[in-house]
Amino acid sequence: MESIFGATLFLILLTASTAQDGCSCQTNKLTNCNQVSTCECTAIGSNQPVDCSRLTSKCLLMKAEMFRKTGRAFHKPEGAFLDNDGLYNPDCDDNGNFKARQCNQTDTCWCVNSAGVRRTDKGDKSMKCTELVRTNWIFINLKHKERETPFSKLELVNSLRQLIQNRYTLHQSYITAIEYDPPVIHIDLKQNATKKDVGDVDIADVAYYFEKDIKGESFHRGIFNLSVSEEPLDVEEILIYYVDEKLPEFSMKRLTPGIIAVVVVVILAIIIGITVLVITRRRNSGKYKKVEIKEMGEMRSGQNS
Repeated sequence: MESIFGATLFLILLTASTAQDGCSCQTNKLTNCNQVSTCECTAIGSNQPVDCSRLTSKCLLMKAEMFRKTGRAFHKPEGAFLDNDGLYNPDCDDNGNFKARQCNQTDTCWCVNSAGVRRTDKGDKSMKCTELVRTNWIFINLKHKERETPFSKLELVNSLRQLIQNRYTLHQSYITAIEYDPPVIHIDLKQNATKKDVGDVDIADVAYYFEKDIKGESFHRGIFNLSVSEEPLDVEEILIYYVDEKLPEFSMKRLTPGIIAVVVVVILAIIIGITVLVITRRRNSGKYKKVEIKEMGEMRSGQNS
């Protein structure tokens, strides 16, 4: 009797364990999942519920990454500050979207776009960000490793288009261009707020998932297979650029010394050019006046004689 009871208990525990193991989020590894009536998952770091049938928002992903990378907390030295560009611990709203103002738990704040990318200079906590400006155009530049022969342009474009549509569930209408000039690949994703349906995945989330896949840091549980006609597409560089519906609000402090030097040289060249033009015109004008005076003198002399 005890052996039967023990075997029954073992089967119950095994079934429960199997059900628990089967409860996972296919589109986001950085989640905690529990089998209740259904498999319910929450994002690590924020504990916000996530829909595992679609991509998790970039804001919740970044928050989960920061939570995973955070270890023992050490007291920061007096006067030290964080470089908040790139990966930071964001403030997300109840829908998982970036809040317009980010401070990364410090006294330094800045405004971001809907992709979480800084679009203003940094300021103190009195800084106001009145709206979350939407990123409506993302262009991605890829560079693949050198090959003896380039890929077929048509096959490469079709492979990337299908990958973006199938893996990231982005509607094809938002993939506005894929261009190939070996070894560089250019991808345009455009999505205006007025044309984006409620159920559509955001292009900022797609770009972030794609970047992590390329770098081997995938959030997705599915195997990432980037290939063209069964040949691997080995990417050695990825750059992502963001264009907002409104221009960013950076001051000259944002410019690097090299860019500032170029601007100064251009301005000086313009000033010098204008100065030379003015001097030249004055000299020419002076010559014309001297000629006119001389001619008038000759005419008078002729009349008097």
